[in-house]
Amino acid sequence: VQLQASRGGLVQAGGSLRLSCAASGRTFSSYVMGWFRQAPGKEREFVAGIRWSGGRTYYADSVKGRFTISRDNAKNTVYLQMNSLKPEDTAVYYCAADLVLHEPSRLPRQYDYWGQGTQVTVSS
Repeated sequence: VQLQASRGGLVQAGGSLRLSCAASGRTFSSYVMGWFRQAPGKEREFVAGIRWSGGRTYYADSVKGRFTISRDNAKNTVYLQMNSLKPEDTAVYYCAADLVLHEPSRLPRQYDYWGQGTQVTVSS
């Protein structure tokens, strides 16, 4: 499985940005998908996750109500819509996938496949 994330960008605080992650390889609809982020000097942290069916979503408390994860299995793509961005959202964002998980995990080590990472910078 290969994951290709879209380019991030620079946005002002309060703005919005949508990331996408396209998957190739095995049946995308079978994978649990997640978004993680890593700021300089910090560990990689869970942002959002979605089950293979797309029916249930999970969020870190820090982004709940501002970010939305969704997926389009027909396009083999998962999205992260980020609204009301804050400077503390600045990080490299990664999409991740796993076939064994039944529900998204908040632990990076439980995902087998990772995208290349994309920089999101929020200016104050």
